[in-house]
Amino acid sequence: MNRPYNFSAGPAAIPVEVLQQAAAQMLDWNGSGMGVMEMSHRGKEFISIYEQAEADLRELLAIPANFKILFMQGGGLAENAVVPMNLSRAGVVDFVVTGSWSQKSLKEARKYASEANTVASGEPSGFCTLPDPAAWNLSRGASYVHICSNETIHGVEFQELPDLKALGSDAPLVIDFSSHVASRRVDWSRVGLAFGGAQKNLGPAGLTLVVVREDLLGHALPICPSAFDYKTVADNQSMYNTPPTWSIYIAGLTFQWLKRQTEGSLTGVAAMEHRNAAKAALLYNAIDTSSLYVNKVAVPCRSRMNVPFFLRDESRNDAFLAGAKERGLLQLKGHKSVGGMRASIYNAMPMDGVQALVDYMREFEQKRA
Repeated sequence: MNRPYNFSAGPAAIPVEVLQQAAAQMLDWNGSGMGVMEMSHRGKEFISIYEQAEADLRELLAIPANFKILFMQGGGLAENAVVPMNLSRAGVVDFVVTGSWSQKSLKEARKYASEANTVASGEPSGFCTLPDPAAWNLSRGASYVHICSNETIHGVEFQELPDLKALGSDAPLVIDFSSHVASRRVDWSRVGLAFGGAQKNLGPAGLTLVVVREDLLGHALPICPSAFDYKTVADNQSMYNTPPTWSIYIAGLTFQWLKRQTEGSLTGVAAMEHRNAAKAALLYNAIDTSSLYVNKVAVPCRSRMNVPFFLRDESRNDAFLAGAKERGLLQLKGHKSVGGMRASIYNAMPMDGVQALVDYMREFEQKRA
């Protein structure tokens, strides 16, 4: 199958093996006579799909036993409200603002917390750097500290999660890891809650993943809808309301695909982390050694998943995109808020796809030198 390479930031490419398996099972899942979209979420068939997906995810991300895995709906944007409704206790919450998504999170939290503080911001640099944790102005007694650990639009990524205890804070760390979940290992000893939409690295739109430490359950505000109360969702094994069954199924197939990935002696997420680092290095090197392309993000903060870049001569943007489409390199136009180009190179993007993009970029530059 000669498919193009899809560099969309999300919904994003899904592994071909996963799509093929889903297509083969579309009308009849494992001899049940039903497709997954037709199943009762309480029937034994779907329960087995859900339980396997949950177990595989816990294994893949090495999620400790004292964390609950919740399969929810609403995407990352809804979690911007759901998190403060569950964790703020109507008190003070802290935000490290590193780009568009953490800006949105801060704005939404102000509706539910008594005070939502910006304790550090990358805005003075145009969101091209990450604020040094040692300089964060953390609030005493904050209910939680929120970061977006990978900013999809601006292309900055925390290479290491902050250690809040070392910074003198007892607040739990909340991470929005929507755009790099399962691309690298997570240090759960530093995390209280992580959330993310599935549509970038885990499967199709419709599923929202929440991983929350058990001691943070049971503190929802009275205004919190029951379907968004983490304790209610956890107590009902994500079945309080009808979950996004198809999205869970595809995510489950993606988890199994991830478990099969290897790089030398590495498997699963560790293998993907190694592969993703190599893909990103290839693309950033092509940009940095070029006289036409530029990436503005400070090197230590560069995302492995979302690589924004600009043509120094922006009058060539349309020609670049048209040529890329002819080559089967799709969805490279940058976000409308920042312009330029953006290549999202999530887990499902093979090294061959990144190499094809690099080859095209070099050819485009040479022909127009």
